[in-house]
Amino acid sequence: MMSSIHTEATFESAIIQSLVEQGGYVETGNADFSRELSLDRRQVIAFLKDTQPVRWEKLATVHGADIENRILQRLFKELDLRGTLDVLRNGITDYGVRFDMAYFKPESKLNPETKALYDKNRLTVTRQIHYSTQSEHSVDLVLGLNGLPVATVELKNQFTGQNIQNAKWQYIEDRDPKELLFQFKKRALVHFTVDTDEVYMTTRIDGKRTRYLPFNLGYNKGAGNPPNPDGYKTAYLWEYVWTRDSWMDIIGRFLHLQAEEIEDKSTGRKYPKETMIFPRYHQLDVVRKLSRHAKEEGAGHHYLIQHSAGSGKSNSIAWLAYRLSSLHNAADERVFDSVIVITDRLVLDQQLQNTIYQFEHKQGVVQKIDKDSNQLAYALASGKNIIITTLQKFPFVVEKVGNLPNRRYAVIVDEAHSSQGGEATRKMKEVLSAKNLDEAMEEDGQEFEDGEDEIRKVLETRGPQPNLSFFAFTATPKAKTLEVFGIKGDDGKPRPFHLYSMRQAIDESFILDVLKNYTNYETYYRLTKAIEEDPELDKRKAVKAIARFVSLHPHNLAQKTEVMIEHFRQITSKKIGGKAKAMVVTSSRLHAKRYFFEFKKYIKEKGYDWIKVLVAFSGSVKDDDAPDGISEPQLTGFGEKELPGVFEKDDYRILLVAEKYQTGFDQPLLHTMFVDKPLSGVKAVQTLSRLNRIHAGKEDTFILDFVNDRDTILKAFQPFYELTTVEQPTDPNHLYDLKNKLDEKQVYWQSEIDSLAKVYFMSKNMLNPKEQGRLNAFIDPAIDRYKALDGNSQNEFKKGLRTWTNIYSYLSQVMPFQDVGLEKFFAYGRLLLAKLPKTDLAERLKLTDEVALEYYRLQKVSEGAITLEIQGEVGVPNITEAGIQRAKEEKAALSEIIHILNERFGTDFDNADKLFFDQIEEELVSDVKLQMQAKSNTIDNFKYGFDEAFLAKLIERMEDNQGIFEKILDDKEFGEIVKKWMLNKVYERLISHKTVNDARI
Repeated sequence: MMSSIHTEATFESAIIQSLVEQGGYVETGNADFSRELSLDRRQVIAFLKDTQPVRWEKLATVHGADIENRILQRLFKELDLRGTLDVLRNGITDYGVRFDMAYFKPESKLNPETKALYDKNRLTVTRQIHYSTQSEHSVDLVLGLNGLPVATVELKNQFTGQNIQNAKWQYIEDRDPKELLFQFKKRALVHFTVDTDEVYMTTRIDGKRTRYLPFNLGYNKGAGNPPNPDGYKTAYLWEYVWTRDSWMDIIGRFLHLQAEEIEDKSTGRKYPKETMIFPRYHQLDVVRKLSRHAKEEGAGHHYLIQHSAGSGKSNSIAWLAYRLSSLHNAADERVFDSVIVITDRLVLDQQLQNTIYQFEHKQGVVQKIDKDSNQLAYALASGKNIIITTLQKFPFVVEKVGNLPNRRYAVIVDEAHSSQGGEATRKMKEVLSAKNLDEAMEEDGQEFEDGEDEIRKVLETRGPQPNLSFFAFTATPKAKTLEVFGIKGDDGKPRPFHLYSMRQAIDESFILDVLKNYTNYETYYRLTKAIEEDPELDKRKAVKAIARFVSLHPHNLAQKTEVMIEHFRQITSKKIGGKAKAMVVTSSRLHAKRYFFEFKKYIKEKGYDWIKVLVAFSGSVKDDDAPDGISEPQLTGFGEKELPGVFEKDDYRILLVAEKYQTGFDQPLLHTMFVDKPLSGVKAVQTLSRLNRIHAGKEDTFILDFVNDRDTILKAFQPFYELTTVEQPTDPNHLYDLKNKLDEKQVYWQSEIDSLAKVYFMSKNMLNPKEQGRLNAFIDPAIDRYKALDGNSQNEFKKGLRTWTNIYSYLSQVMPFQDVGLEKFFAYGRLLLAKLPKTDLAERLKLTDEVALEYYRLQKVSEGAITLEIQGEVGVPNITEAGIQRAKEEKAALSEIIHILNERFGTDFDNADKLFFDQIEEELVSDVKLQMQAKSNTIDNFKYGFDEAFLAKLIERMEDNQGIFEKILDDKEFGEIVKKWMLNKVYERLISHKTVNDARI
C-alpha cells in the first residue's frame, strides 16, 4: 500500500474521493460512455426521465420502444449543430417536444420547483475514459453534466518525475483534435492540465497551436499557487471550483462564446472565428467576491478593482454586470434595480450585449446610450436592466428626468481615474440619488427655505450615496482614485478590494514586460549667444525656452530621426514575422508635425519607400510654413476616426503621436516605442504600456528613450507592479491651508463669494437667464484685482486656485464632515478660473535668433532591463504641501544661462565628477576662516581668500579625480568658470547661514 502512495493513480483517486464526498458528484464507469456519441447514454436517459417524465411519455407515443435511441440521435445532431454549451442552456426539441438538458440554480428562492429541478442535475466524474473509436487511448478524468462531457483532465504527479508540462505535451502531441470528445465546443468545453503545484486550461485542442492559460490563485502577488498546509497546492480546483454549485455557476453564467473576424492575408477575405471563454481564476474570484459582498451588505459601497492590463477586464465587467443585474439578497429582494456601465470604449458595448444574450437568450437586456441625453433619460426612467453610457451625458440629463423613483444602482466604472472625482460624477450622483436625498433631508427636518439648504443638498451628492454602489476598475490607481474608491486598512491607507497585479500578468505571460529592453540616449550640446546684447531674462523661463530651442532644432530632429528609422529598419521591422509597428511619443503637436516631415524626408532620401508614417494630434498646430495652422487629417489624408483602422493595415508601420493614443490604444503589433518627451508617474506607465499586448510571434518589446532617465521610469512603474496604496492619506485640513494662502493674495472678497452663492445655488424653479449677468458682476471685480498682481503672483494664484478646486472635487467625496463655506468657495473658484485671463502662448519666451547651437552629440548611455523590485505594496505620492508656492523669479544674463546649460549638457560629467565638486563645496562651506571672511566682506573682497582655499582643497583631493583636476589647471577658461561657479555657491550658502543665525539671535 505504501509503495503506491506517490503515484499518479493515487492523485487521481484523491480528487475523485473529494468530488464524490464533498463536491456533489457521482463516480461513473467506462462501460456507459459511448465512444461513437461521446456521451454517457445511461446518464442522459436517466436525467430526462427523472426531470421531465410528462414530456418523455408524450414523445414515447411518437417513437414507441425506440425512444431512447431516437432521442439520443436527436441530441447527437443538436450537439453537432449548436454545441454542448448551447444545448445545456437551451435544451433540445424533438418532434415538437422540448427537453431541458440542465437546470441552473435560481437567483432567488421564490420558486421552490426550480430549486428542486436544480438539485436533480447529475454531476459525474469518470476515470480513464476510452474515448476513441480508432484506438484505446484514454483521458485521466472526464467531468460530466447529465451525461454530456463538459471537461477533460490530464493529471501529473511530480513524485513520478512528470509535471504539468508533460500534461500539456500529452494534449498537444497525443490527443487528436478531430476526436469527437476534443472537437471545439461539440463536446468537452474545457480541458485542464493539473499537477500538484499548478493548473492550466484551454478551450480548444489544436495541436501545436493549442494555447494554455494559467488557472492559478497567484502567490505573493505573482504567478503560481501558495503552499497549502492541508495538502496539494492545487486542491482549490476540486475542493472549490469543480464543486456542484461552483461548477454549475461557471457553466451557466460564465462560459460563453466570443466571435471575431479573422482576415486571410493572402486573399483579403474575412471569416468568423469563435473562441470559448472560460474565466481565469482571478476573474471568477473578483466577480464572486464582489457579488457576495453586495448581496450581504446591499447598496451604498465603493469597490476598487486593481486589475492589470491583460487581465481580461472586458469579460470581468460583462460577467459582473450580468450578475449584479439579477442579484437578490437573503430576503429575495433585488439588490440593484439597474446596472450602469460607464465607459468610453465602443467595443465593450457589443461584447456586453453578445455575452449577456448567451446567458439570457433574449434581446434588450443591455441598453446602449449612443445618441443623446434624452435616450439616457428614457433608459433611467424606464428602469432598464443594464445601461451602458459615458459619464459626460449625465450633466445634460439632470433637467430631463425629474426625480427618479427611489431605486438602487450599481455603477461599474470601466477605467477609474481622477476625473471620477469631478463635477460629472457629482451630477451622476445627483440624478441617481435625487429622490433619496430629498427624503433624507425631509427626515432631518429641512424644508429647503434658502440657498444654504440647496448647498447642503449639493454637499450630500458629493459623498457616498446609500442607493449607489461603485465598482471601479483600473490598472494604475492614482492617489485620488484610491482615496475615493479604496477600502481603508488598519493603518488608515486605502487599498483595492481585489488585485490582479502587473507582476502576475507578466509572470503568467498575459502581457509583456515593456522594461525588459530599455535603451537610453543622452543629448550633449553647447550653445553660443548669437547677439551682441546680453539681456537679463527670467532664468526659469529662459531655461525652458532654450530647451525648446534645442529640441526643435533641425539638427536635433534630423539626428534622432536617423536613429529611430535605422533602428526600425534594421531591427523592429523584422519582429513579429515582419509585421511589427512602432510609436514615436513627442513633446508637443509642433514636435510631432516637424518629426513627420523629417521622417518623410529621410525615408525619401534613403529610398525606404516601404516604411509609411502616420501622425496623430488633436486640433491644429501653427508653424512657420503653416501660419494658419495645420491638422492631423491635412497631414495624413485620413479622418481622425479612420486613423486607428489605417494604422492596423500592413502598409503603415510608424505612428508619431502628441498627447494622443498614449492611453487606451490597443494595437498588439506595437513592438517599439521611441520616447522624446518627459514622462513620469501614471502617465509614464500608461504610455509605455501601449507595447505590452501579446500577439502570436511577439516575443519582446523595445523602448528607446531620448529624454527620461532609468530611475524616473523605475519610480513610475514600481507602485503599480504589485499592490498600490498611498504614501499617506490626504489630510482634509490641507484645503484650509491652501485657501489661507489664496486669501493672502486678496483677489476675491468673502462678500462676493456669498452673493454669488445665493444666485448659483438658487432653486432651479426660481432661476431665469438674467441671473447669469449677476454671476459675472460678482466675478469681474476679482478679475481686475488679479490683473493688478505682478506676473509671478498671478501664476501663483492661478495655479493655487486650480489645485484647490481639483483637491476639493475628490476630497469632498471622502471627508468625514461637510463645510458649506468650502462648497461656496468651490462654486466661486471654478467660475473665477474660467474667466481668468488665459496665458498667451505668443507671449511665451522664445529664443530663436538670440541663441545658436555650436556643438551637438547624441550618445547611447545605457541599455538593458529596468528591473522592478518585489516589494509587496508601494504607495503612490499624495498631496502633502499647500501647492501654491513657486520659485521666485530670478533674473540672470543670457550668457550665464547658456553657460549653466553648457556645463550641464556640454561636458561629459559623470556621478564621480559631481561627487568631487560636492565634496569640495562642503569642505569650503565648513572652513571656519572662510565663514569669518564671508560675514564681513562683499563677494568681491571674499574672492581673494576663497581663491587660495579653493586651490588648496583642489590639490588635497587631486587623487580623487585626476581628470577633472588636470582639466581645471590645463584649461584656464574652464578653470575660471568652475572657480566662479563654486565661489557663488559657497558665498551664498555662507551668507544665508549668517542671516539665519542673525534671525535666531
